[in-house]
Amino acid sequence: MARAFLGRSIRRLRAERGLTQSALAGRLGISPSYLNLIEHDGRPVTASLLIKLSRLFDVGIDALSGEDDANAVLALREALTDPELGVDAVGEAGLAAIAEHQDATRAVLALSRALAAARDEAAGMRLPSGRQLRLPWEEARATFRERDNYFPGLEEMADAVRRHIGGGTAIAPSDMQAVMGDCLRADHGTVVRVLPLDGVLREYDQAARVLTLSDLLRRESRTFQLAVQLILLRGRDVIEALITEIDPSTPEAAGLIRLGLVNYAAAALLMPYDAFLTEARALRHDIDILAARFSVSFEQAAHRLSSLQAPGNRGIPFFFVRTDAAGNMTKIFANAGFPFSQRSASCPLWIANTAFAGPEQMTTQVALLPGGARFLCFARAVSGPSTGFGEPTPRHTITLGCEVGHAGDIVYADAIDLDHASTRVGPGCRLCDWLDCRSRAFPPLHHRLELDINQRLASPLFSTAPARK
Repeated sequence: MARAFLGRSIRRLRAERGLTQSALAGRLGISPSYLNLIEHDGRPVTASLLIKLSRLFDVGIDALSGEDDANAVLALREALTDPELGVDAVGEAGLAAIAEHQDATRAVLALSRALAAARDEAAGMRLPSGRQLRLPWEEARATFRERDNYFPGLEEMADAVRRHIGGGTAIAPSDMQAVMGDCLRADHGTVVRVLPLDGVLREYDQAARVLTLSDLLRRESRTFQLAVQLILLRGRDVIEALITEIDPSTPEAAGLIRLGLVNYAAAALLMPYDAFLTEARALRHDIDILAARFSVSFEQAAHRLSSLQAPGNRGIPFFFVRTDAAGNMTKIFANAGFPFSQRSASCPLWIANTAFAGPEQMTTQVALLPGGARFLCFARAVSGPSTGFGEPTPRHTITLGCEVGHAGDIVYADAIDLDHASTRVGPGCRLCDWLDCRSRAFPPLHHRLELDINQRLASPLFSTAPARK
């Protein structure tokens, strides 16, 4: 970090806060000319100055790393390399220049989404019901990504609910299920039943005030569903006010965002921010022990780690991804600067995909990205509840990751040689610049195929020269 060139990020944060170079330089105790050099990458940012900037802007050090700009450049690159545009590839300098202007970036990405929607419309993509296929989950993912998966209003609401059900005293995690059940019955006249349900895991009869949970749910999942019901009964106004503020574009997107917010608040109820962060630091983020301490599942504890970004008391900026066996990323939260592609499959060498091959135990990887950034990633396969003999058990991998500089605070880094064990991964074959990768499914969009019938190479067949228009 001591030799980091972070000019673009500093310039953007200064502009967002309405500070002149002179004003910011004065607060940092440096000359305006020196700050001007830093902002144009003429001088590196020292460690001491980086800490000052982090405190002054009240952001995590990672927010100064340029990851927001890198994410914008990746999204622009994906949009502008669409072969149907029929234009020459825009260079990295041009993409970076566009990314500096947030309005221009939003406009380009909006046009790209509109083009994709128009193609879908022209292709007649419809659900079996005949209803037009839309992509509301992309909007929902963006909502959580833009807020770093942190919602202070939901944290406050969850704290208030916890104080109420506990009568002002602390509740042991192992007692939460019983205490929440008592509150549902005493305060809301709601009876909780655990019964066999056909194809349903949770069902609430509002008229009869009966919450029925499937007997197939594990104890941790039953506890979580009780928390969900309490949030719906006691915190609905807060949820709906936040939905109004977010202003989703479609009812489908609103429904997905609402579900995500309710689940967020339920997790905050079971895993209080300060207590969970304190334990996470003490345990060096050992997820299995965290899950046991708070009587939650592995996935719930891992997901909670990705939401600990309160200003002034931030945890490690983790990304969280849940991936199915087909490589679909069914959940993405707080990308932490990792380049997730919106439209193409993820890298086959990435641990989120390779963890399926092993047993349900944690595996670790240092992911080396084409630009040189390195991320510590750790993943574990998990199984959902079985619904009976002959029915395949749902299986996913849960992956968390962060910049490798945080490795000293993470227990899983102890099992890997951080200096020599890097695995080259990318955001997906279409956007990846590792040209000699044997695991490629197809060449990058900005390179052309070059086939030789008399030669079979170990690497995929494409030229290292850019594609011609």
